[in-house]
Amino acid sequence: MFTFEYVDFSTTSQEIRTCLAADAYQRLAALLRELELGQLIEQFEALKTTDAAILYRMLDKERSLEVFQELDAPVQVELIETLQEESVVDAFAALEPADRVALLDELPATVATQLLAGLNARQRQATGVLLGYRDSSAGRVMSAHFLSTHPELTAGQTLDRITPQLGTTEHCHIIMVVDRTRRFIGAVRLADLLGRPREQLISDFSVEVPAAQASAPGIEAARRAVERHLDLMPVLDNEGRLIGVLPLGEAIDLLEDAEESRTARSAGSEPLYRPYLGTPLRKLVRARVVWLLVLAIGATLTVQVLATFEQTLESMVVLSLFIPLIVGIGGNTGNQAATTVTRALAMGDVRVSDLVRVIFREVRIGAMLGVCLGAIASLVAGVVFELKVGLIIGITLVALCSVAAAVGGAMPIIGKFFKADPAVFSNPFISTFVDAAGLIVYLTVAVLVLGR
Repeated sequence: MFTFEYVDFSTTSQEIRTCLAADAYQRLAALLRELELGQLIEQFEALKTTDAAILYRMLDKERSLEVFQELDAPVQVELIETLQEESVVDAFAALEPADRVALLDELPATVATQLLAGLNARQRQATGVLLGYRDSSAGRVMSAHFLSTHPELTAGQTLDRITPQLGTTEHCHIIMVVDRTRRFIGAVRLADLLGRPREQLISDFSVEVPAAQASAPGIEAARRAVERHLDLMPVLDNEGRLIGVLPLGEAIDLLEDAEESRTARSAGSEPLYRPYLGTPLRKLVRARVVWLLVLAIGATLTVQVLATFEQTLESMVVLSLFIPLIVGIGGNTGNQAATTVTRALAMGDVRVSDLVRVIFREVRIGAMLGVCLGAIASLVAGVVFELKVGLIIGITLVALCSVAAAVGGAMPIIGKFFKADPAVFSNPFISTFVDAAGLIVYLTVAVLVLGR
């Protein structure tokens, strides 16, 4: 019968903090030895950087390498900045090339140069290959460690060829098939290979596998790999030669990071990449303040609109009562459209070339929504106040929902065109723009109906 030991995260964290405060390093070292790797990672991500650096120095070399490899790149950067660079050279060298490149992208140039200098020639070459590809491309996140064979070889020859590499290659369950010029042909599973007669040619049972271009966006390659349940997606250069593979686990991590970024930016903030309580206050402030300043500047448009139509509001004060309703419906309509189109862009259902089709489609959707909402709002406003007020509200909602939906649908595509994150063009900017547009439409309709 198996027994499992449950370690309470909050209790362990408190005990670690107590040991750090009391300089009880002997007890702290014993406590760290009791933790599994996953529990250690949680503690490192939840602690302040200075405290995490103390814990890192107390780990033995093998465990410190394991911990460093599992940390997210932003946390690795903070650790490197706190420790002496020499103490993390070995950990840097032990990383996969793709993980090294992700870390180098976050580091200052001087620190990155020092860490690269600590690599041997083979490690520098493997890292340099990935650095040659555009940031966020499939070439940046691929792994160069894979097994390969040739179509004219037999199953027995292939087994003899790959057997010495099985202990050193992590992704050994799929063997890539390439010709003598390394052009990609297909793949065979190791299990299938073992079940074939030794004299059977590889070309007889290799299968075609979808591949990604190294220059293509990494997110698109990751999504294809997940959708098709590919354990390894081949990554090819522009001439169709196999240069790497994208493992399924890495693809899932890429999509999770992209979703975290999209969620944070759609709310007008930056992703934290670490637990909330373990994030320094300055980073939390920095993640939010820029967006708040941008939105505050955009909100001045609303003030300008109200100042322009001040006389109209003074002549019929009841119009001001409906401003929150108009602004709220317009903003929500734009956000709905933006969220839908952003997701469609991420899934590959919509492309930049579909901009006109999306705008036309969203205008119709917005108009239909406006008719439904406007009919109800105008009826209520006409009964409670007067017919002219109901007419203004009804016309405004039809026009505003059409405009808001069109703008909400177009902005993420425009962001994609300018190589910006479509999520950035989502909720915060849509709300700010549509607030001003909604007031312009509302008060312009009021002037036309009232004639003043």
